[in-house]
Amino acid sequence: MAKIEMKNAAGKKAASIEVADSMFGITPNIPVMHQVVVAQLAHRRSGTQSTKTRSEVRGGGKKPFKQKGTGNARQGSIRAPHFSGGGVALGPKPRKYSQRTPKKMIQLALRSALSDRMSENKVVVVEDWGFAAPSTKAASAAISALGMSGRVMIVLERKDESAWKSFRNLTDVHVLSTPELNAYDILCNDWIVFTKASLPAMEAAK
Repeated sequence: MAKIEMKNAAGKKAASIEVADSMFGITPNIPVMHQVVVAQLAHRRSGTQSTKTRSEVRGGGKKPFKQKGTGNARQGSIRAPHFSGGGVALGPKPRKYSQRTPKKMIQLALRSALSDRMSENKVVVVEDWGFAAPSTKAASAAISALGMSGRVMIVLERKDESAWKSFRNLTDVHVLSTPELNAYDILCNDWIVFTKASLPAMEAAK
């Protein structure tokens, strides 16, 4: 079990807390992280692109001119791909881009991403944000007090509405809940901030 310094919203040390080595202390598996991130981004694609083939383009049902005697190459329709306004040959059609990724691989990628940020001392644990009411100004001051810059990901409990509303309007701050943690969002942010309550359970790391 590794220990990490827990701070308060003012940036001062409040206590120390133990975190699971299996979640924050493994050797990052870069190939697995890459595969999971590629699969996650592929799943986000809508796959709704579509082009019309020669059978779907309106018109072109009549043979443009007779087969022989004109001196031109024979043609059967003015909607063939080589005609202006014709159908598209081998164009994209709606399809699914999602890739099947085993659950164990997704979990390994998540633990690898957390361990990578932990090794860079980019994981912060806050005892409690202590917002009595939503305040973006107070949220900005808290991030400054913790000495963080760049892209910051705040992990909160869903019931902590005041903190959600305080952080969600800040630029370069991404807010999500513990069940939504994923390798891509962790790797996209410079800092990962947990509260004592939102820290991933040790049982989930096994």
